[in-house]
Amino acid sequence: MFEYFPGNYVWNLGVVAALNSGGTIDEVDRACRPIRDLAAQGSDVGTSEFMASWAAVAGQLEGQAGEAEKAGHLRTAGQKYLRAANYLAQAERMLSAKDSGRADVYRHCLDLVEKTWSLLDPATTRVEVAYENSSLPAYFTNASPDGSPVPVMIMWNGLDSTKEHMYTSGFAAELAARGISTLMVDCPGSGEALRLRGLTAQVETEHWASACVDYLETRTDIRADRIGIVGWSLGGYYAPRAAAFEKRLALCVAWGANHNWGAVQKRRLDREGENPVPHYWDHVMWVWGETDLDTFIANTEAVHLDSVVEKITAPFLIAHGQNDRQIPVEYAHRSFDQAVNSAKRELRIFTPEEGATEHIGLDHLPHVGAYIADWITDTFAELT
Repeated sequence: MFEYFPGNYVWNLGVVAALNSGGTIDEVDRACRPIRDLAAQGSDVGTSEFMASWAAVAGQLEGQAGEAEKAGHLRTAGQKYLRAANYLAQAERMLSAKDSGRADVYRHCLDLVEKTWSLLDPATTRVEVAYENSSLPAYFTNASPDGSPVPVMIMWNGLDSTKEHMYTSGFAAELAARGISTLMVDCPGSGEALRLRGLTAQVETEHWASACVDYLETRTDIRADRIGIVGWSLGGYYAPRAAAFEKRLALCVAWGANHNWGAVQKRRLDREGENPVPHYWDHVMWVWGETDLDTFIANTEAVHLDSVVEKITAPFLIAHGQNDRQIPVEYAHRSFDQAVNSAKRELRIFTPEEGATEHIGLDHLPHVGAYIADWITDTFAELT
């Protein structure tokens, strides 16, 4: 992995995520250069300065985008708004859950993403998925050129990512180029659902999946028999759990095999493995709606896929990095070994020689994303 900040895994993860989601090396360098010394003090120190430095570059881009828009250079404006949103999405991840300015930063990121659609991507719109007494905010990228029904993927993020990162990653565009629509959802415990609506994570993710499928079945531009699901990072638990119980899902991808997330929390208490974000324990308790660490640890014992993946009957892909420093590669093998009832189970381990060997392949996101998109395309075709 490209390590701009030697020894600071968490900050480096943000750098490679930004670069591999449409960022430019010059802009990322200008955002990082003023805070290089702070990085040596650990991931929790200097996160406000991290935010300020990255926001300065994003603000410059936003100003340039506004000027381009006034001049009628709409594609240029859209590209700059999109990169600004990318940088804010990664910098916002670094802030403490207790930071009073975090929600405003996130709202601004939402505005920047939506500005890009009329300029660059009219196929993407904002939608709401009815869920219990609320709704799940989502982006829908429509791959149907004439309104005829096409396959669709539900895409879920993980512990600390957002639908804005899912969008800037370009994965929905890759699927659209293959004739597959994408519903990018901030499920409970993530993104806007958590930050602005207070919806926290739960073990039984099949409830979220059912809500997403119910919504998609109301659309005439998707095939109700070709609805798949993909989840990255903690979504590597969320999505397989959903596919085990929501049988309307035609296929499933674990983009990072989060087979036993509860056990990972105990490893992190013992300082084994890397954390994905600064202020880690505050963040995870925010995600799950807990205030006491002992209670949180006890409750996470249920967040695993043992005796769950056996219930997956749909085609199932597990994609994992050989050198994932957050989630042990052994969990990828465990999910594969237990998914004995899947109609088509596949395990893809990405190696250091090819890249995409870190967590969810953030060190080479286009490589792993293209592989998954191709597998989805081929598998939908096989179902036909």
